[in-house]
Amino acid sequence: MPEHNPHDPIDRQRRALIGVGGALILAAALWPGRAGAQTNGAKLNIGVIGSGHIGGTIGGLWVKDGHKVLFSSRHPEELKDLVTGLGELAQAGTVEQAIAIGDVVFIAVPYKALPQVGQDYGAALKGKIVLDACNSTTARDGAELTDEVQMNGIGVTSQKYLPGTRLVRAFNSMSYTNFAREANRPDPKMAIPIAGDDPKAVQVAAGLVRDAGFDPVAVGTLKDASRFQMGGPGYNQQVTAAELRQKLSLAQ
Repeated sequence: MPEHNPHDPIDRQRRALIGVGGALILAAALWPGRAGAQTNGAKLNIGVIGSGHIGGTIGGLWVKDGHKVLFSSRHPEELKDLVTGLGELAQAGTVEQAIAIGDVVFIAVPYKALPQVGQDYGAALKGKIVLDACNSTTARDGAELTDEVQMNGIGVTSQKYLPGTRLVRAFNSMSYTNFAREANRPDPKMAIPIAGDDPKAVQVAAGLVRDAGFDPVAVGTLKDASRFQMGGPGYNQQVTAAELRQKLSLAQ
């Protein structure tokens, strides 16, 4: 039998698929009976990759709305307090389990980790609706990656590192403290800009924005996501949908 080479991309993809096979078995045991993501208001199974401030906050809002959310980490045991506080609709597990169980996958990791996520789990993520909340900063992520984001736009760059996913940029435009404070406020709700190339994926993302207690504003394609990346005119705008559309010169 040939020796496995961990640096061989074909071998890495094969091992990823084997790992997902085991994760799928566990996912079926945890939350059986789910099919693909729906756009008819049905509650979804959501896998969260990166269960820190943003992932924990937004995932928690989805749990409170009735979605089943699996929060993942390299050390799932560290998420015990988070999931215990959210109740039976919240679970903790591995990244493989989050991808396998998720009708939608929500990624909220430091941007420098995104290429590795794509490298390690690209085969499992292919075809999935993925909401990307990651932001790039030079101090944390390095000049090379941040320069690429500035040159090509963050939506296009994320799609490069997560090829084959039905990617939507969402929940990246402000601090988790703003999300926690403003969720489900009385109308008019706070606006959340989103952007993606797949119309159905954008529709699903818009529904999840509403379920978290906000008002979605579709800005355009992944190329247009640069309009609400850090430094863009739509970034850190704690405004209503009508006000955000006005700021970005979008049709009302």
